[in-house]
Amino acid sequence: MIPCFLEKKDNEKKLKNPSFRSSVFFIHTQKQITMGQGTPGGMNRQGMPGDRKNDGEKKEKKFEPAAPPTRVGRKQRKQKGPEAAARLPTVTPHSKCRLRLLKLERIKDYLLMEEEFVANQERLKPQEEKTEEDRSKVDDLRGSPMSVGNLEELIDENHAIVSSSVGPEYYVGILSFVDKDQLEPGCAILMHNKVLSVVGLLQDDVDPMVSVMKVEKAPLESYADIGGLDAQIQEIKEAVELPLTHPELYEDIGIKPPKGVILYGEPGTGKTLLAKAVANSTSATFLRVVGSELIQKYLGDGPKLVRELFRVADDLSPSIVFIDEIDALDGFDSRGDVKVILATNKIESLDPALLRPGRIDRKIEFPLPDIKTRRRIFQAICTEAGLLALRERRMKVTHPDFKKAKDKVMFKKKEGVPEGLYM
Repeated sequence: MIPCFLEKKDNEKKLKNPSFRSSVFFIHTQKQITMGQGTPGGMNRQGMPGDRKNDGEKKEKKFEPAAPPTRVGRKQRKQKGPEAAARLPTVTPHSKCRLRLLKLERIKDYLLMEEEFVANQERLKPQEEKTEEDRSKVDDLRGSPMSVGNLEELIDENHAIVSSSVGPEYYVGILSFVDKDQLEPGCAILMHNKVLSVVGLLQDDVDPMVSVMKVEKAPLESYADIGGLDAQIQEIKEAVELPLTHPELYEDIGIKPPKGVILYGEPGTGKTLLAKAVANSTSATFLRVVGSELIQKYLGDGPKLVRELFRVADDLSPSIVFIDEIDALDGFDSRGDVKVILATNKIESLDPALLRPGRIDRKIEFPLPDIKTRRRIFQAICTEAGLLALRERRMKVTHPDFKKAKDKVMFKKKEGVPEGLYM
């Protein structure tokens, strides 16, 4: 080999010598043959100065990636189940596949989020349906809002002119389920909020005390249960019952029927019993009130109750008002089918102005029983005594039977059976 520490000048001199050049060529040729790297015209890295590469330079090695793992001789395992289908294959990071791996992992996360969202929606769907059903039920119970108006004029059976609380008037229709018999100008009605159609009728407010005064069930007493009092029964029939059942008779003859009747007399003479018989014989509404209830604690409540009583009687006409106060008749107009029956024990204590004609047209006195009336009363007691004897399977009526019959009749009148509805 040629030493590399020689000076440049010495090297140039030696190279000019032909013998030295031949020896160097021979040595270099054998070196190439020995190392197996000989090529025509090739030189070693530490070759001659004329080489392309400078001395001491090293050739850079290229990056060679590791060989991928081979699966030769290995048995492939088969994965089963839904997780195996969703699982992504293992990616070996060759050259530029790292970004692709991150992208696939992000897609997998999105798919998992979508799967979880769909599962939650399926789980919450029954609850949402139930909530929607409950909301629809609440809307049905609440209904659509309605406004209150007044009926101004009836055009025909299906149309009317109404006015709202705002002020303007509208020509609207009347729905088929509305009771058209109760519609009259001035009454309060319910209107639809959007189309303003008449959908209902508002009833007037009634005082609870007045509503209790109405006797829903007719009394059981009749004219046959009254002993005597034939003249009084005839007079009250002409004054109260006949105008309600046959008003055309008074119109044909040209007279006005009496508006009210006052029954006066001693206590226990049959005034209340006769009023019950009148209510039983007619189909009119019977309103009864005790006069002491019309005296209220606060100023104005008493007259208000009386006015409300007569207003309800007018709405429920034909009706009979049984009351022992006549103050309510003053200042009221004629009431057609409303008849008033008053009762008092001392008529002389009343103001004569209240008993003048036009207010109380008929005054019926109930005196103490005469001989004929006593006979009929005694006959009723005898009938009751005979029933008691038959109950004990006897054919004779004894003195104790009469005594029991009398006590039974008096018990019904005073204690056992209430005479009516008191306020």
